[in-house]
Parts: sequence; C-alpha cells; structure tokens
Amino acid sequence: MKETSFFCIYIGIVYEKGDVFLRRKIGILGLLILLVCAVIGSQKAGEYLYKNYMGSDTKETAAEAKQGEKPVIVIDAGHGGSDPGKVGVNKALEKDVNLAIANKVKSLMEKQGVKVIMTREDENGIANSKAEDMKERVAIINREKPVLAVSIHQNSYGGESIHGAQVFYYTHSKGGEKAAGIMQEALLAADPDNTRQAKANDTYYMLKKTEVPVIIVECGFLSNYEEAEKLVNEEYQDALAEAVCAGILKCLE
Repeated sequence: MKETSFFCIYIGIVYEKGDVFLRRKIGILGLLILLVCAVIGSQKAGEYLYKNYMGSDTKETAAEAKQGEKPVIVIDAGHGGSDPGKVGVNKALEKDVNLAIANKVKSLMEKQGVKVIMTREDENGIANSKAEDMKERVAIINREKPVLAVSIHQNSYGGESIHGAQVFYYTHSKGGEKAAGIMQEALLAADPDNTRQAKANDTYYMLKKTEVPVIIVECGFLSNYEEAEKLVNEEYQDALAEAVCAGILKCLE
C-alpha cells in the first residue's frame, strides 16, 4: 500500500510539472490502472457471490469426484430397528428387504471401484425416533457429499393388483430427475414387463432436505403377493441389486 501511495504522489507531481504530451501519457496510464483494478475487483466480487449464494445449491448437478479419488455414493436402506416400514402380505418386513438389497448393491459397487457409504449396515435404526432417524440420514448424505444417494425402499398400495418398481426424485432437482430416469430404465433388467415411470415428488423429507441428487428406489409392492414373494427371493434380490448397480454406474458416466 505504501509503494502505491508513493507512486500516485509521484504521478501527481509529474502531471503538474510535465509537458502536455507527458500529461496525456500519464492520463492514459492512469486509466489503464483503473481498468485493471476494476476487472480484478469484479472477479473477486463474482467469486464471492458464487461461493456464498450460488455454490451451495448442488442439487442441480452431481458433485464431481476429485481427480485420483474414487467416486462416492451413499446407499440408504430405508427404515430399521423399531420401524419395520411396510409389512408385506406374506409378512415380510420392508426394513429387512431394504437392507438385503442395499448390502448387495454395496458389494457390487465396491467391486467397480466406487466408495460406498451406508446409512445403516444392520437391522438397527440410526436414531431413537422416526423424526431423528430421518434427520440423521439426511445429515449423513449432506456431510459425505456423494455424487449420488440412493435410498432403497419397498412400496405398498390398497389394491393388490398394483406392482412394479418405481423411482422418485425431488421435483426441483435436475440432477435427481436425470438419475431417476436412468435408474428407472436400468430396473427393466430385473423386470422387463414393468411399465411404471420415474416420478417427481416435493414432499418426501429426504428429497427436500438433501443437498445432492437423491433418488428413492421403490423396488416393488409388498402389497402384491406375487411381487412380495419375489422380493424376499435372494435370486430376485440379486437381479434388483445388479440393476441398481448398473443404473448408478450409468449415472457416474
């Protein structure tokens, strides 16, 4: 700062005592200096605005893994502990089916060189209440900042005829919408006759509160007896896990 002040004083003295030609040169130099300062200032201002007001919105695009590091995904096995989730017509508990499929997806993804963070790895929940459980799952996702988070669930409906896997995404997330479309198509490998489509949602807590693209994969309907029996079959669980894994890998391309 001192050097700058001396420089400005020197220019002022020369400007007062110098000839017209020199004054013009100094005037041009002064304008150039002001222009450079303005450019640098605008760049700094732009960086500040992006960092503080735009950079925090990461739902629109998947977070990129740093060069040389494994991509990170979060696999969330829904429910757990005292919260069984849906109870199938065959008495199967959603929490158990979710965990079985989630663990299979984890194993497959790790073989592909992807780092997997699980929200739960056993039959227990991760908090003492449903509300705290959901908050903790969201906290894990926001803390880990994965490329994508996939929450595994099973569906249920009053009419037993309803069946088929379906993927949900947050209504206002372009990244989530893209991932859901890819995953919905990938699930056809496990059930080629499924006609359900990816669906937007703006009420699910996990979709609303997370800061990265998140999709909820409802693998099937426990209220449909035929599908409920398939969902507890290990061979079909393997097929679902392979389809989910293929969908995630496609999202990482």
